[in-house]
Amino acid sequence: MEGRLAVSSISLARVACLMAVVWGLCGSAMAQVVITASSWLPPGHALSEAQKEWCALLERKTSGKARCQVLARAASSPAGAFDAVRTGQVDLSFMAHRFTPGRFIGAQMAEFPFLGDGAEQVSVGFQRSLARHPALQDEHKGVKLLAVFAQGPGVAFNTRRALLRWDDLLLLKWRVDAGAPFELGKALGLNVTATAPTESYELLTTGVMDGTLFPAEAVESFKIDRLVRHATTFPGGLYNTSYAFVLNAARYEALPAEVRQVVDELSGEFAARLFGQAWDRADRRGLAYLQANGVVFTKADAAMVKAVSERTMPWVDAWARAAEARGLKDPKKALAELRAEIARLR
Repeated sequence: MEGRLAVSSISLARVACLMAVVWGLCGSAMAQVVITASSWLPPGHALSEAQKEWCALLERKTSGKARCQVLARAASSPAGAFDAVRTGQVDLSFMAHRFTPGRFIGAQMAEFPFLGDGAEQVSVGFQRSLARHPALQDEHKGVKLLAVFAQGPGVAFNTRRALLRWDDLLLLKWRVDAGAPFELGKALGLNVTATAPTESYELLTTGVMDGTLFPAEAVESFKIDRLVRHATTFPGGLYNTSYAFVLNAARYEALPAEVRQVVDELSGEFAARLFGQAWDRADRRGLAYLQANGVVFTKADAAMVKAVSERTMPWVDAWARAAEARGLKDPKKALAELRAEIARLR
């Protein structure tokens, strides 16, 4: 009897041990952190791909303790991306500062002409400026700001003529995005109309517009590589657009310590480089499409660059006043430091 009891006790102990292992494994699976991610751009766009790459790195570096669930449809409009993350509608996304006019003033420092010839260098320089200036960080209150970054250099594309002199820009009708491209157009005295970029194809096809201001990436995204005949490039780009990569603040604070540590490692300059490199790859593809279709490239000469610089000074001055009112100390000095940082990154 005692022997049978002993055997039973051992068997029960083994069963209990096995159940503990099973429940432990189940518990680990149930504890996996799932971060909902949203993109307002198509799945194949450079920024959507960069966000997916970031998520894959998160899963790998946490050994599967955390992963992203990318939503099949965007959680919000482009203009609502920041607030969708802030309010917890979605955990993770990126946003363009220009979609909410008047809200992100300091961030416009990464949108002026002639900043840099690649998205990666401008993105890293912008991220370093953010680290130096609390006022830039304060504009993103309500979320965990993972990084800021920028697109590739803006190019003047048109269907009509080579732009050999400054006055040539004034002869054309330009479709532009809202934000920096529109402000640039006004400062330069161009005939500009702000519309959604998705309208570019129709406007250029019908001749309602003669040209558009875009980074090279956009010719692939909006299928205008066979429409434009001329591309005018500027040293450092004609303009830029700034972005932020953000995580819901409460979600970040609730992450297990080891997962939060990995998120931190994948933030800052790491994420800025990741998004910048993705945009640079897309720009290279766009340039290849244009070259394959016989688009004529013209480099803006010194006189045209000087004209753009002089005519955009009032725009920069107005920004500096607005940014200082928002708490950014000596905005023009901050902008000069950003330019110097980007130049060093070349």
